[in-house]
This record gives sequence, C-alpha cells and structure tokens, in this order.
Amino acid sequence: MNDEEQFLRAFGDRLRGERARRGMSRKLLADHAGISERYVTQIESGKGNVSMLILRQIASALGLPLGRLVADDDASPEMTLVRQFLSRLSPAQLREAYASLAASFASDASVSRDQRIALVGLRGAGKTTLGNALAREANMPFFELDREIERLSGTALGSIIELYGQQAYRRYELQALQELLETQPRFIVAAGGSIVSETATYELLLRHCFTVWVRTTPEEHMARVIAQGDRRPMSQSASGSGQAMADLRRILEERTPLYARADLTVDTTGTTVEESVGIIMPRLVLRDLNDHF
Repeated sequence: MNDEEQFLRAFGDRLRGERARRGMSRKLLADHAGISERYVTQIESGKGNVSMLILRQIASALGLPLGRLVADDDASPEMTLVRQFLSRLSPAQLREAYASLAASFASDASVSRDQRIALVGLRGAGKTTLGNALAREANMPFFELDREIERLSGTALGSIIELYGQQAYRRYELQALQELLETQPRFIVAAGGSIVSETATYELLLRHCFTVWVRTTPEEHMARVIAQGDRRPMSQSASGSGQAMADLRRILEERTPLYARADLTVDTTGTTVEESVGIIMPRLVLRDLNDHF
C-alpha cells in the first residue's frame, strides 16, 4: 500500500469514527453533507478521493473544524479541545476565553463536583431511571440535558439536528450545561449519549461534575430503545435491524474510551435500580442534605 492509499484509508477510518461517535448513520451524514450514501461508503472504505468542497460539506455536517478530519496526528483530548473550541472564536473572544480559563484553573473547580453528578452513556443504558432514583435518594434536583436543550431552543431535539445540523445542537448542548453549572449548585443530570464526542463540552462536564458511565450490553441497549419506541440513532439504517445492531456496536466501540474517562462505571445489565443506586451513593460525599443521612 503506497502513501496515498494509506492516507485515504486513514481518512476513511477517521471519518467513520467521528460519525460513529456522533451516532450518525451513513444516510444521515450523506443527507446533511449533500452527497450520496454510496459516496460516504466509498470514502470510509478508503476508496474515495474527496475534493476540498466535499470535505468542507462533510466537516460541516459533523460539526467539526475542517482540519480535524485531515489531521495526521493523534491529538490528546486536551489538544483537541484547544483546536476545536478556540478555532471558532474571534480575537476578542479568544482573550475572554483565556481570562476565563485562567480564572477557572487558578481556583479549585473540583470542590463542587460531589454536589453535581452527571450520568453519561448510550441511549437505553438507564440514565433517566437511575437519575430520578438518585435524585430522590440524595434529595437533589434531576435534569435531562436533552430537555434543557429543547427548552433553550424552543424546538424538539430531532428538529434541531434535522433543520439546523450538528453545530447548532452542539451549541445548545454547551449552553445548557453552562447554564446548569451557573444556576444550580447541586444537581443530577443525565447527558445525551453523544456528549462525549464534543470535547469542549465533555471536558467541562468532567471538570465540574462527578461523572458516572451508565452502561449495559449492546443487546440490552437495543431492547430498551425499542421498548421506548425510539430507535435513534439507529433509525436511519436502511438495511434493517441487523445493520442497526452493527451501527450500535460501532458507536459503542468508538465511544468506550471516552465514556471510560468517567469517575465511576455502573453496569445496569441484570441489576435493579436500587442496586445501581447502592453502588453510586457510597462514592459521593453529599453535604447539606437536611440531615438526610
């Protein structure tokens, strides 16, 4: 394999990984990028030589800076954060961001992490059920970040992505998290499954919240999602349930290293809600709970 073939293969792998981390099917990416699903398949298999214009359309559909897709280096999460977040800012915003980061790192932002618990994981893991149970046990308010995004945007979640694309959704997601952190000193929040693919937002979550990865098997994920009457993000798979399961496994594989950055992992497979709560509660140091203990 020559250098050109290696580069195209690596680019295809990178595109497939970014798409999977966002829970996007090939069809959805193709629709948002204005290209055919067949072309997406060719690119991901290392057989498509992409023009700059098509590359820009793909990056926009994924909500990524153009350079992220063609970078030759494997950047650390911190470096990815710098490139992805700061590249969008104006000079004035860069100065403001620097001042904010300096102030944040100068103080101990972790002091309130035990009062802010975030649940991450794929749809169907049990985040909402577990979050509500934890909120009752710890006497804390419970939020779903997706519902906060809908409140801020005044639009249903699916419509945001369908009408305005990934970038708009990511902006609302970051704004919703920032608002929770600014207005709620204590809370439990269930984050969307793809929050880990947006480095800036996920880093903010990890820094300010005690984060729990709620996980289960791919089969259990699929069964629970179907029971909820919602097969997103696998609903765009044109090849039926077999392809939907393959997509789900790919998403989980791509996101596992990111989910694993959480402070605690709880597997809800074959366990009751009470058992899962019992695993999490001893790890928290909850204060000022009106003599709850």
